[in-house]
Amino acid sequence: MIERALAPALEERLAFYPGVVLLGPRQVGKTTLARAVASRHPGALFLDLERPADRAQLAQPELFLAQHREKLVVLDEVQMLPDLFTHLRPEIDAHRRPGRFLLLGSAGGALLRQRAESLAGRVGYLELTPLLAREVAPDLVGLQQLWHRGGFPLAHLAPSDRLAYAWRQDFIQAFLQRDLPQMGVGVAADTLHRFWRMLAHLQGQFFNASQLGQSLGGASHSTATRYLDLLVDTMMVRRLEPNLPNVGKRLVKSPRTYIRDSGLLHALLNIASLSDLQGHPIVGASWEGFVVEQVAARLPMGAQLGFYRTAAGAEMDVVVQAGQRSLGIEVKFSSAPTVGKGFWQARSDLKPQRTVVVAPVERRYPLKDGVDVVPVSALDEVLAELD
Repeated sequence: MIERALAPALEERLAFYPGVVLLGPRQVGKTTLARAVASRHPGALFLDLERPADRAQLAQPELFLAQHREKLVVLDEVQMLPDLFTHLRPEIDAHRRPGRFLLLGSAGGALLRQRAESLAGRVGYLELTPLLAREVAPDLVGLQQLWHRGGFPLAHLAPSDRLAYAWRQDFIQAFLQRDLPQMGVGVAADTLHRFWRMLAHLQGQFFNASQLGQSLGGASHSTATRYLDLLVDTMMVRRLEPNLPNVGKRLVKSPRTYIRDSGLLHALLNIASLSDLQGHPIVGASWEGFVVEQVAARLPMGAQLGFYRTAAGAEMDVVVQAGQRSLGIEVKFSSAPTVGKGFWQARSDLKPQRTVVVAPVERRYPLKDGVDVVPVSALDEVLAELD
């Protein structure tokens, strides 16, 4: 079993909150992680709510939950019971012991409507991402495989690139044709597939709802925005908002979009091998999105993730703001990266406490004027400075 970096935080939250909601896309490893956690809690009860027999045990939720108050109860695929949170609130209030519930679900649809139920102070929320470089990529070879195949465990661990590619294609079809309808989404699978592929071709670019709507056959900008919201809610797409400091300059205010898992990005673009990827026009934007996800997974508590761009061309790919401290990150797909005038202007505008260039290199080294080139493996150390 792969040791997940989120495991200590999950145990910490369970020791404090009566319940923890662990969100993440299907097949990302939530069930495996939850079973490992449950094995360390004697008498833990695990129910998969996609199984009718397990759902039947919750036919009278008040009685069932009260009966198991001294156990950790793990409920997988919690979105299958839309009214569950309504019963959890009074049960938690009646017996506020830490570590009572671990709820797993794919974000979106019914689950997000459940989250609207006021559970403030009763449960904590955590997100399990696809596999991270610090979990499975000890060197550049491993990093290339993770970037190419993506971080879904079954794709990453497949015995060949061909099978990893086939798994990702199958995952996309299952997500569109089965998972979304189960969440109550009524958009045609073919339409959403086209929209998703359009976003893949526009990886890292500014979101233009009107343009995408026209490309979908004359759909309105609000329809395109709704489709984006859906893919963001289900953790398939990241909408990266601009960092808007008061610098007295005209700033770009449109968000950028990224397919969050690089493996799914490559599958949407029919890129089946690493050699195909390295010769594809999307390679730089793919690497940028990959790095953005590595940074997002390690954000200090309360930190904000964004980018900086002025109308005059000053630009920083990633800006992490943590209170009064900030970190500027430029992403380059080069073993000998260089940066242009726009980077230095952005650094002068933002005045971050630290600025780095993230590139596929083996070790960190100084670039110029206090800016270091760092490998992905150094991001933990760099981001820790903001804690």
